[in-house]
Amino acid sequence: MSHIGVYPGSFDPFTVGHMDVLLHAVSLFETVQVGVLRNSAKSPVFTTEERVTMIERVIEAEKLSSVRVASFDGLLVDYAASIGAKYIIRGLRAITDFEYEFQIAALNRRLNRDICTVYFMASPEHSFLSSSAVREIGAMGGSIEGLVPPSIEKTIAERLTNQ
Repeated sequence: MSHIGVYPGSFDPFTVGHMDVLLHAVSLFETVQVGVLRNSAKSPVFTTEERVTMIERVIEAEKLSSVRVASFDGLLVDYAASIGAKYIIRGLRAITDFEYEFQIAALNRRLNRDICTVYFMASPEHSFLSSSAVREIGAMGGSIEGLVPPSIEKTIAERLTNQ
């Protein structure tokens, strides 16, 4: 039996905090599918295709052969089931994350009892980090070095400073 975990998110942009969770997931699952959410209700800085491409670059740079990336829309549990994933992978930074994640996990469990959510605690050095913080720092001309993976830092910095 293959153990597949899906790691969903908007990843706008993908940060070292996301990478931290991904590395934990890789150690636990045979295959990790990073699912980049296409959400027409949001106005992301990077297109869905750009986000997928950036994550693919990170995966290649880090030599993570068991990781795949694709975009999806619709219900996460439907996407997970469509790729054979029995687990949803999520990261937790603070107690406020837990409250939100607990509610979402309960709803997902109600929608599909066969899919479980697993959580990885953020490393303390990443507990403050969010994509929105990276976007704000970069848009104001601040350095995002160490906040995003080196393989995509230049791409992200250029976009954020040229907004």
